[in-house]
Amino acid sequence: MHTEQGGEGPDLLLMLHGMGSTGAVWSPMCADAGARWKGRWLVPDLPGHGQSQRQDAYALGHYAASVACAALPHIHPEGRLAVVGHSLGGVIGLALASGWFGIAPHQVFAAGIKIEWSDEDLRRMAALASQPAKKFSTSEEAQDRYLKVSGLAGIADAGSAAAARGVVQDADGWRLAMDPRAHGVGKPPVAELLSVARCPVHLGRGGHDAMVTLAQIRALDPQARDLGPHGHNVMVEAPGQVWEWLASFP
Repeated sequence: MHTEQGGEGPDLLLMLHGMGSTGAVWSPMCADAGARWKGRWLVPDLPGHGQSQRQDAYALGHYAASVACAALPHIHPEGRLAVVGHSLGGVIGLALASGWFGIAPHQVFAAGIKIEWSDEDLRRMAALASQPAKKFSTSEEAQDRYLKVSGLAGIADAGSAAAARGVVQDADGWRLAMDPRAHGVGKPPVAELLSVARCPVHLGRGGHDAMVTLAQIRALDPQARDLGPHGHNVMVEAPGQVWEWLASFP
């Protein structure tokens, strides 16, 4: 699994991106980590995304097990592990909070998790998982498509590091780096994961996130945080807001 890391000290912050994206979305937060976080940080590309290898299956347990294996060598026994995840990454963080995957977070923060799924939502995801990756003739076309499907259009530019990491070149053209089969993860069992969490778990969302409402997450976490007038990718739009959220639960 491709990872990036930095910082010093026994504590570790594990940052997990959402479906279709890459670890590059955490770059704005990583840039501030030296002033905001007293410890190390680790940012993976999830399996089947970015520069990480594909998997045979993408059930939530497969994701969580792979992330735990990648993180384990970086966890110091004397340190604390905090996890912050976005969208699918937030669901993976909730799964890790169970302690079932060999690591034991001390805090988990999950932003932008989609709570309500219609039958049409699930049918569309299953259809995407069964289709081959669309090919593009240029990297610019592929990056433009990546920015749209990842929700980064308007907040990241084609040609940026975030856009470049989301596409790859094959012998017959360019495509999104994401394995289409990764869409098959299914509806996340958020309430069930919260019920088995062995550490404090905190939910949040950007105030303009069209994927989930504040009422929906507060039905699960009464202290769920409104992270300000920002969209789904709040960690890109307002990294300081996310840092303040993390700092409010030491």
